[in-house]
Formats: sequence, structure tokens, C-alpha cells
Amino acid sequence: MSSDFSIKPVGAPVATPMVQPASPAAEQAVATELPAHQSVAAADAAPRVRNDTQSAADNTSHQVILDRDAGSVVYQVVDNRTSLVLKQFPDTGVLRRRAYARALEQAREDAHALRIDRKI
Repeated sequence: MSSDFSIKPVGAPVATPMVQPASPAAEQAVATELPAHQSVAAADAAPRVRNDTQSAADNTSHQVILDRDAGSVVYQVVDNRTSLVLKQFPDTGVLRRRAYARALEQAREDAHALRIDRKI
């Protein structure tokens, strides 16, 4: 028995054309001629708007901040011209919830430590 077992493809896969039969409603439909103001035209061949991150990268900077209240690392994309935060992860609401939960936990720990100190 050979130890060099391999599977080799034979030929290239061929796509089979799918022909969908026309529905009876489409076959019995009446051709419609509409005036220009009521018809729908195809979109013009104008250049498409690009979502180009390369050009936006010139005006933005990336920051990583440690939020001590929330105990979390925050990633921000900041506009260099206006100093506004464009994107942030985690979101501000998430950071507030984390900070609130940490404050509650700290208050519980302080109250528990205070009870232990009083017993001693």
C-alpha cells in the first residue's frame, strides 16, 4: 500500500445553464406603453460613489485610550481637522454601563470591608 495518497481533479467544473420557463401570467400579459413621465428609466451611467478609505485616512488618526472608570481599552478614529471622534469601539453607552457596574461592585466591596473592620 502506498503512503502518497492524493486526489487529483479531472477536468474543470462546467456550469449548466438554467432556463426558467415563463409563467402563464407572463405569457398572457399585455405589453404596456407608458408616457415618458410615468415610465421607469434605467439608471444613468454616471460614475459611482466610492467608499474609499484611502482618501479618508489622510484626514483621520487612530487612538487607543485606557478608560480607567470602565476598566476598558477604547479604540477611536479621530478627524484631524475637527478633533471629533468619528468611530469608537466600544461605544460610549457600553463604557458608561461598565463604569456604573464597576462603581457598584466597588461600593459593595467597600461596604463589605467596612463590616469586617467593625467586627474586628
